[in-house]
Amino acid sequence: MTGEASTPLLKVENLLVAFGRAKAVDGISFDVAPGEMLGLVGESGCGKSTTALALMRLLRDAEIGGTAHLNGVELLGLDEAAMRARRGADVAMIFQDPGTALHPMIRVGDQIVEALTAHLNISRREARKRAIDLLRKVGIAAPEERFSVYPHEMSGGMCQRVVIAMAMACAPRLLLADEPTTALDVTVQAQILELLQGLVREEGMGVILITHDLGVVAGMTDRVAVMYAGAIVEMAATEELFATPLHPYTHGLLRSIPQLDSGWDEPVPTIPGSVQGAELQTGCRFAPRCAKASDACRTPPALREIGENHFVSCWNTP
Repeated sequence: MTGEASTPLLKVENLLVAFGRAKAVDGISFDVAPGEMLGLVGESGCGKSTTALALMRLLRDAEIGGTAHLNGVELLGLDEAAMRARRGADVAMIFQDPGTALHPMIRVGDQIVEALTAHLNISRREARKRAIDLLRKVGIAAPEERFSVYPHEMSGGMCQRVVIAMAMACAPRLLLADEPTTALDVTVQAQILELLQGLVREEGMGVILITHDLGVVAGMTDRVAVMYAGAIVEMAATEELFATPLHPYTHGLLRSIPQLDSGWDEPVPTIPGSVQGAELQTGCRFAPRCAKASDACRTPPALREIGENHFVSCWNTP
């Protein structure tokens, strides 16, 4: 399940995240190559954000299993002090809500300075200079002035840019972007995505882009992993997955994208039912919602390769 590079930047194997009996992530495996953007898609509750938080080691009350090697270092096996040293420096995250990701009582510039001084052996004066440069790089006008404002004095789009600047401050090798354009208007969304794509090209980092927006996935990512009920059910190159989806769930997601040529009163196709936890499933996780379900679906299908680097978990796929 590798990308184009022979040696992946991140290699995740059998990642498990459980809260008691509830398995939010149930043994998934994937990798990310340097300079690659992997899209992680699926309905709310499928385990996308939990996967990112587990890789960041930010889940305090969960049982976490499996391995996650970043440049050969096993993140899940590090003690807290060692992991704290790598957060921001080697792996960073853009959280869904910039309003909660930023401390409301600390000036935005000082929050970037804190990220820099925590990982780099530089003076506070040099950190301030770099922070202002980062604010400029993410497209914030008058960065010298914006450095000293509080989050509530900035728009949602500006706060999101600050969060991106913080994540990029120490040039991490892996960036986890969890719905980086949530609640932003279309114009700001396009600017943020263009900014993120440019930074990836310039820095050559690996990115996991978590989003519900399949249009963003189509235009931004190299590969896509489709998650359902804590498992990856399909994974392929972005162009191939959109052109030839093999899993019924992937078909359903793509059919749910509104079409410009549809009539204004024509309903958007939906997938009946809702996501159930893995602990409630005895066979294929998607079978209760699948029109193609058969007797074979009483046994859980494994993720298998069909075609070059195209993986699918379905008994009814040829």
